Amino acid sequence: MSSGITRRSLLVSTAALAASAGPVAAVARAASRAAKTPKVLVIGLDGTLLGRVKDAAAPTLKGLMAAGLTAPSSIYANPLAPTSSGPGWSTLITGVWPDKHKVVNNEFTGHNLAQYPDFLTRVERAKPDLKTYAVSSWAPITDIIFSAEVDQRVSTPGAEYDTGTTSRAVEQVKSGDPDAVFVQLDNVDHAGHTYGAASQQYLDAIHGVDAQAGQIIAAVTSRATYGNEDWLIMITADHGHTDAGGHGGSSWPERQTFMIATGGGVSAGSVRYDVRMPDVAASALAHLGVPVDPAWGLDGRPVQQPSPDAFDALRGKLQKRVDETGIGADVIGFTHTPPSGWSVENAKMGTGGVTEWRGWSFTTDEFWTKAERDQQRENNIRARNVFAVADGDEWSDKPVSGTFDSTLISPAYEVRGGARATLTYTTYYRQEAPQKGEVLVSYDGGAPVAVKTYTADTPSVVETVRLDVPAGVRKAQVRFRYTGGNNWYWVIDGVKITAS
Repeated sequence: MSSGITRRSLLVSTAALAASAGPVAAVARAASRAAKTPKVLVIGLDGTLLGRVKDAAAPTLKGLMAAGLTAPSSIYANPLAPTSSGPGWSTLITGVWPDKHKVVNNEFTGHNLAQYPDFLTRVERAKPDLKTYAVSSWAPITDIIFSAEVDQRVSTPGAEYDTGTTSRAVEQVKSGDPDAVFVQLDNVDHAGHTYGAASQQYLDAIHGVDAQAGQIIAAVTSRATYGNEDWLIMITADHGHTDAGGHGGSSWPERQTFMIATGGGVSAGSVRYDVRMPDVAASALAHLGVPVDPAWGLDGRPVQQPSPDAFDALRGKLQKRVDETGIGADVIGFTHTPPSGWSVENAKMGTGGVTEWRGWSFTTDEFWTKAERDQQRENNIRARNVFAVADGDEWSDKPVSGTFDSTLISPAYEVRGGARATLTYTTYYRQEAPQKGEVLVSYDGGAPVAVKTYTADTPSVVETVRLDVPAGVRKAQVRFRYTGGNNWYWVIDGVKITAS
């Protein structure tokens, strides 16, 4: 599986070019990116399912997939936020999850968009000479999410709907010389609500927005200055739909989104599973040369700068279900075999229980959340791709003997004796006594010392633990020990120790 990103120019195979629409092929044939002017186009397709795009007559989107990156992804559910448009678009556009931007409905009550503004506003503040433009068929996007600092914000009158949104975007790209453009098309969501995602009407709506996206991309490639420009084009969606129609709940189809991207160094025909919704904003900023200040607190990271961890290497080794019944028989998603350098200690682990969760397991969002819906597993938002889980609740769904006592052990990281080091990891912890999570560190193989303990609910966060490395020490190793029984769970991902 390709990493999805290179620093060379975007090259596409003859077969991929044959499958591409005309303007998409032009995007793929872009020559050296050196010294070219970076520009960004984001097209949001409200309520669109990637799986149904593949079923539809959608030559533009399929051409983009052949020419670039396809990254299926998933989102949260209540109690963090419903799978509705307000939270979805806010997450994509600001680069942070709902626990930060605080948009939890379509009325935007109590939002925190002033602290976490849209990516076009950040562009304006960093590079005010750049021209920014946003147009949407759903008015709250350009009326509320994008701020007045954006050069132009346009909400298309209802009678014009996506046709008007498309024509405005085409005209702006052709004659307005924008540097960053956001376009939202709404009709797929409308078809989903009226007819359901399993309907022919939903496929027809995808065909319609595909043609409109093609018009906008053709406007990009027909620019007189196109040969001197490097356009990063990203296609995305705010949420999915059920087969019967509707969204807002916690089902897997409702939680679906994706990124399709070309340009900006994206490799042709690549597929990645580590991309999340906030990455759209972060990728746009990176492409335009806007440095991301850590003080902004962005959750997104640029797709141009992939940083897979050791757990992600396990994706090709994941297995199908064994004891679980809520997970489809064809869903690949768990293993007990750790990646190279890691180990799991189960000497004190109880016996019996559900096979998939006996001790620390390595799994995916799809597999783990399908094990049991609506127990907040859906809100493990900051883990990516493959992550580690200790789940006493699911393990206890079959008869067990003893308690859950399992320790995940990292490789030994290099540190400098007498200096400080930083342990970082993504975690998500849900508590029920007598459960406990302990983070322990050992130096040069010595006795492990607790540096962090979890005995209360902890939302999905990236933890930072400062380590005072003893004099003379050269190596540090981390242990994550989960003890409990029929309680809740603990997620770990993205572990690293950085020497000062």
